[in-house]
Amino acid sequence: MLQEVSEWFWQERLWFPEGLGWADLEDRDGRVYAKARDLWVALPIAIVFLVIRQIFERMVATPLASLLGVKETVRLKAPRNPTLESFYCNITKNPTQPSITTLSKQAGCSERQVQRWFRRRRNQDRPSLLKKFREASWRFTFYLLAFIAGLAALIDKPWLYDLKEMWQGFPVLTLLPSQYWYYMIELGFYSSLLISVASDVKRKDFKEQIVHHVATILLISFSWCVNYIRAGTLIMLVHDSSDYLLESAKMFNYAGWRNACNYIFIVFAAFFIVTRLVIFPFWIIYCTWVYPVTIYQPFFGYYFFNGLLMILQCLHIFWAILIIRIALRFLTKNEKVDDERSDKDETDESEEEEEEEEEAEVKNHMKKNGPVQNGHTVHNNNHSKME
Repeated sequence: MLQEVSEWFWQERLWFPEGLGWADLEDRDGRVYAKARDLWVALPIAIVFLVIRQIFERMVATPLASLLGVKETVRLKAPRNPTLESFYCNITKNPTQPSITTLSKQAGCSERQVQRWFRRRRNQDRPSLLKKFREASWRFTFYLLAFIAGLAALIDKPWLYDLKEMWQGFPVLTLLPSQYWYYMIELGFYSSLLISVASDVKRKDFKEQIVHHVATILLISFSWCVNYIRAGTLIMLVHDSSDYLLESAKMFNYAGWRNACNYIFIVFAAFFIVTRLVIFPFWIIYCTWVYPVTIYQPFFGYYFFNGLLMILQCLHIFWAILIIRIALRFLTKNEKVDDERSDKDETDESEEEEEEEEEAEVKNHMKKNGPVQNGHTVHNNNHSKME
């Protein structure tokens, strides 16, 4: 069964145009070609990235956060309550009003106290600014270095300036050492992101991020197997060209450097729109969708590769809408740039509001019953009514 599945999966008509096949990619005359088995190298690279990330976040990102003034948020902890904790963990973190009424009876406390407990408990689970800063600084470092390395690897290649050159001689295209390491490092990095996504900060576009990582890994892997490497390197370069700007804007946002965050974000928005909504669809996808059919007949791999590119383009449009909305709000109203993908169900300010509400409750109680001390009304020269 496995043998039949393997033979069907690797049949040449799925991967190559008619008349071409795996034999055309066999090393000969000192010329080396990409092979599917090379992709296994990305797994140890992904593990190395996970280790390096832990070291980087502790040895570099944390001191940098302190230098930029990123402060760790001190959050109020919810008091121990097995009934509420069980409901929080097993049913929902956001109970409805009928549930709050039922829980207040079961836990022996007021509805206001139940609401306050759930708000504090949700805040406990929210990632801290320091954690967000560490993640952003790690991605910023990789994207910046990857963009510089990719540009250095492609700066002297003719297909960077004339996209039709990426198909000259296809699929018998010699693999260059710079292409090999560019591919393996990018594939290893996105594999590490997919592995760590469960422990990273979850945002509103969590599902879209999963789709993006999977599509990227499939795109890199497939383009490697069928020697679409020239197209793949251009696609990776375009994506790395703006991502480091977004991560740097996040870093300054977490540090409270509002002006730096706002203006870097505007520059990022401009780069994103040009690279993802202009260069990527009208140059790169055009040259992978329209031009190849003038050279060979379409085949399954041709449709699969371009289908993955269209998935990425749909994600680009989705994110562009969010980015443009943020940029317009800043330009027209001069508001603070916030990441609309962040989880805004609870904010740190909710604890400040909670403290203000508690103070207001105490003041109201004082107006009605006089001064209070340790939760009891004070009478006759500080003798409590309990005495």
